[in-house]
Amino acid sequence: MDELALAADADRRAHTYLAGVGTRRVFPDAAALAQLAAFDETLPQHGHPPQDVLRLLDENGSPGTVASNGPRYYGFVIGAVLPAAAAAERLMGAWDQCASTFDNSPVAATIEKIATRWVLDALDLPRESAIGFGTSATACTLVCIAAARRALLDRQGWDFDNDGLFGAPTVRVVISETAHITVKKALRVLGFGMKHVILAPVDTHGRVDPAQLPPLDDMTILCLQAGEVNTGEFDPFAALIPQAKAARAWVHVDGAFGLWARASSKRALTDGIDGADSWTTDGHKWLNTPYDGAMAICRDAQAISAAMNSDAVYLNGAHDSQKNLNLEFSRRPRGIPIWAALRSLGRSGVKDMVDRHCAQASRIADGLRAAGFDVLNRVVLNQVLVRAATDEQTIAIRDAAQASGETWFGGTVWQGRPAFRISVSSWRTEDRHVDQLVALLTRLLAKQRG
Repeated sequence: MDELALAADADRRAHTYLAGVGTRRVFPDAAALAQLAAFDETLPQHGHPPQDVLRLLDENGSPGTVASNGPRYYGFVIGAVLPAAAAAERLMGAWDQCASTFDNSPVAATIEKIATRWVLDALDLPRESAIGFGTSATACTLVCIAAARRALLDRQGWDFDNDGLFGAPTVRVVISETAHITVKKALRVLGFGMKHVILAPVDTHGRVDPAQLPPLDDMTILCLQAGEVNTGEFDPFAALIPQAKAARAWVHVDGAFGLWARASSKRALTDGIDGADSWTTDGHKWLNTPYDGAMAICRDAQAISAAMNSDAVYLNGAHDSQKNLNLEFSRRPRGIPIWAALRSLGRSGVKDMVDRHCAQASRIADGLRAAGFDVLNRVVLNQVLVRAATDEQTIAIRDAAQASGETWFGGTVWQGRPAFRISVSSWRTEDRHVDQLVALLTRLLAKQRG
C-alpha cells in the first residue's frame, strides 16, 4: 500500500469513528479495555507493513477511546473538536511543518501572527500583547511566570540570563487558595518552593477576597483565576488588579477556560482582567480545538521574547517568532487550528457557543435541584458542582454514571467533602443531551434512595 492509499485508509477509518461518536459508549466497557492488550508486544525485530500498524490502531485502539469528542462527555472542560479545526489539523499533518520561524514555514508564521491578532481581538486584551502558542496551559503558565520573574529581576538591575538565581533578589508569589494544580506545578518546576508561595484567602465561592489580599510589592507575582475549576467563579479583578498595579506587582491570570467568557454575554465576569500583565488559556477547552494547543499571552512582548529567546548562529528569528515565545524550538504550528476555529465561528459563533453552554449548565442545575440534588455553586458559567444527600450516595451515583456508558463526568472534593463536577463545553452538546443527563442522574438518585 502506497502513501496516498494509506492516508485514504486512515481517512476512511476516521470517518467511521466520527460517524458513531454520538452513540458509542462515553467510557469503554471491560471488553474494549481488554482489547488494549493487543498492543502489549515486544519491539518487533522486523517492521510491520504500515497498513497493519493502522489496522491494529483502529481495530483495537478505537474501542478503547473515551468519547470526549461526542455530545455526552462532561469531564474536565474538554470541548469536542470543531470540524474546521480538525480538518486544519489533518492538512497540517500532511504539510509536516517545523513552525519555529518564517524561514522554516512561511505559511505557519503568517497564520499564527493572524491568529494572535484575532485572539486578542476576540478576548479584547491589549493589542500590543504577544502570544506563544504552546502545548498546554501548564507549559504556557510556566512561560508567563518565567517571563514575569525575569522582568521583575530586570527592574532591580539583575542579569538573570547570566547570573541566574544565585544571590538574586527574592521574587514573591501570591496565589489563590483554590489555585489550579497546573499553576502550582509551574511554580514548583521553576523552583519557587511551595512552602514559600503565599496563599490568598478566598470567599465561599472560591474567589480571592480583596479585603484579605496579602501585601504586595514590586517584587511580587500575583496569580489570579478566570474560572475556578470547581465553581467556575472569577476572582474580582476590578478590585484586585488596581491594588497590584499600585504596588507595581506583576499580575498573571489563569484563564484556561474562563477567559473565553470575555467573548460572550458573561463578559462582566471578566471586568478589569485586561489590566493584568499576562494570561493563559487553552484552545481545546472552550474554543473546541484539538489538544496540544494553548496560549501564553503577555502584554510586554519584549518580556516574553527575551525570556524565551532561542536564537542560534544557524537559525535567528524575529522577536515574535514562535520559537522565541515558547519553550519549544522545533514545534508544530499550534496556532493554525486556533485560526481555523475562529475563522469558522467568527465573533458571533464564539459568543453563541459559550452562551449556549452556560445556559445548558443552568438547565442541568435546575433539573438536578428539582430531582433533590444539592447544587453547591452559583453556576455563573459552565460548571455545575453537585452532591447527593450523603457522601456515600454522591460517590455511588458518580460511579454508576461513569459505568453506564451513557455519560462521563469526574469526581472532585469541595470544602473537604466529595462532590462531582459537570462541565459543559462541547459544540456537539444539545439541550436533549443535557436533559438525558438529568434524567439519568435522577434515576440513579432514586435508586440510591430506594
